[in-house]
This record gives sequence, structure tokens and C-alpha cells, in this order.
Amino acid sequence: MAKSKKAIEHKPVPENDKQKKQALDRALAQIDQAFGKGSIMRLDEDAYNNIPGISTGALSLDLALGGKGIPRGRIVEIFGPESSGKTTLALTVLANAQKKGGVAAFIDAEHALDPTWARKIGVNIDDMLVSQPDTGEQALEICELLVRSNAVDVIVVDSVAALIPRAEIEGEMGDSVVGLQARLMSQAMRKLTGVIARSSCTVIFINQIREKIGVMFGSPETTPGGRALKFYSSVRLDIRRTGSIKEGDVAVGNHVRVRVVKNKVAPPFRQSEFDIMFNEGISITGDLVDLAVEDKVVQKSGAWYSYGEIRLGQGREKAKEFLAENSDLFEEIKQKILDIRLPARAKAGAVTAAEEIEADEMDLDELELAEVD
Repeated sequence: MAKSKKAIEHKPVPENDKQKKQALDRALAQIDQAFGKGSIMRLDEDAYNNIPGISTGALSLDLALGGKGIPRGRIVEIFGPESSGKTTLALTVLANAQKKGGVAAFIDAEHALDPTWARKIGVNIDDMLVSQPDTGEQALEICELLVRSNAVDVIVVDSVAALIPRAEIEGEMGDSVVGLQARLMSQAMRKLTGVIARSSCTVIFINQIREKIGVMFGSPETTPGGRALKFYSSVRLDIRRTGSIKEGDVAVGNHVRVRVVKNKVAPPFRQSEFDIMFNEGISITGDLVDLAVEDKVVQKSGAWYSYGEIRLGQGREKAKEFLAENSDLFEEIKQKILDIRLPARAKAGAVTAAEEIEADEMDLDELELAEVD
């Protein structure tokens, strides 16, 4: 009887470094072929992955995630305390997907979506699909059907803690329902992971935090929904509010820190800090100014910010306003930061440019020969 699976072949032990490298390259190629690109990588700071992504709106966070933002075709978890910016970050990703022509859906299990705020941060409310399910099972079934349609680019589920199992909703107050939500999420992850990857749809789960009782050492914080979401997520983002931004005595925004606590598509454990303003959402220009000063693309002398011979303004707020009004200059500074932070990207761009010049020269030579004939 023939074996249904091909047995794993045991290769001879490499005799030198060259053979060892060749054997490793073959093994890596087999892993990529069997499990997909990005399933194994070198923890290299210069690595520039080719997995497509959706911008988070904050360049510093995009860079912390590997350069392209939230990866497509993956499960992402955003968790943190209340009013830390979880929904704002998720809606910004959703808005950026829409700007690229994508279809976006928002499963509002908390029944707390604010359309006015969503519109203010760039979401096209008229085109966004919204569902307010009654039970956790209904929410996850809707999510699965949307993913299987292969027509949706990003789905936000807000939040895991609000995905209440039907048995708990139909039961009485005080009934013991230990492990129901964890089992529900575990089953959903098993069913969703494969179809999400095949459809290139990104599913973002927003989650809250809870505290474990009796923890003496280590962090007592945990997230609802069991361990399945932690395992199946390709990216996990921990977002925290670190301070308030005030104009006089009036709070106009929050300063937040996002830690990439898990990342399967780029090196993890990086972090990003940016502002979330109450009148605009994530401050894209403020984030760019901070990165540009850090990378010495923009010079700061006293209170003045300058880009070469161009004076951006006196004070960070004036520099932000100047860049907001000059989109070409904003893009130019952004590209310089990307080239500095992602050397592999700059190298790839230089190779592409050289190939284009060579192709143009060949076309010109062929044209000249045709004219001579």
C-alpha cells in the first residue's frame, strides 16, 4: 500500500560551511514553499518584507511594523485600557484601506460606534459596511461570510470582550459560564485563519484588558477571550495613553505609545509614540516632524524647524501646519525617512531605477537603429 505522505528525507551531514549554507538555503526554500512567504525569516533590522500592508496612519508605527503597516491576509489584535485609542487606530487603518479602493467592514459588538468621529478621521461612512450583532456567534459568522466573499479588504471587530456567547445571553444573571467565550474564540480562529490568508483580508480584533487576581510576580494584566487569539494573531499591538496634550487648561489630544508585542511578518518588540488629536485623529504631520528631527532630515535650532533652506516654522505646531499645507514637501521628507529607516527599500528602489534607465537606453538604441534602416 502506497504511503499517502512523502516521508521526510534525512540529508547527509554537511562537511563544510559552504555545504551547510546550501543545505540551509534549501530548507528555507522548502519551508517558504510549504508554509508561505514570511513563515521564517532572519531577525535582521534591514529586512524589508514583501507582504502587502495597510498604513496605520502613523509613519512611526508603520516602521515599527516592518515598513508597510498592518499586514494583509492576517489576524491582528489591538488591545489596551479604556480611552487609549484602540478604536481610533482601527478606524484609521480602515480609512486608509478605503482610500486605496478597498472595501471595509466594522462589526460593532459593543454597539458604540460614533459615525461622526469615524467620518472626522477619514472613514467613508457611506461605503463602510456596519453590523451590530446580537451574539458572539452571530458576529463571528458574519465575519466569516465577509471573509469568504473575497470582496472585503479589512474587517474590524469591536470588541472581543463584547462577543458574548448565545448561552450566556439566554441564561440568567449569575449563571456560571466558565470558558464559553474562550471556546467560541478558539473555534472561530481555527475556522478563520486559513480563509483570511487566502482572501488577503485583514481582520482586526479590538480587545480590552482585565486583571488576574492573586498575581504576585509579573504583570497581572490579561485579555478576554482565552489564549487562541494570542496564538493565531500575526500582529499584537499594545496601545497606552501616556499623557494629555493641552492648550492652556483644555485637553486637545492624547499622547500614546504603541508596543508591537508580537509580529510574525517583521522583527517584533518595537514601539512607536504619536499624538491622537481630538479634532483630527492620529496626527500624521506631528509624527513625521518627530521622526524627521530624530533622523536629522529636519534640523531643529532652538524653537525653529528647518528643512534645508526652507523654514518650516517656529515651534512644533507651526511646523505641523506648514507640512499639512505643503503636501509635496511632506511626501519628500517622508520618502527620505523611509530610505534612512529601510535601507533595503532604498537599495531596491535604486536597482529598479537603474533597470528603468537601462531599458530606456535600449529602447533609444533600437529606435535609432530603426531610423537608420
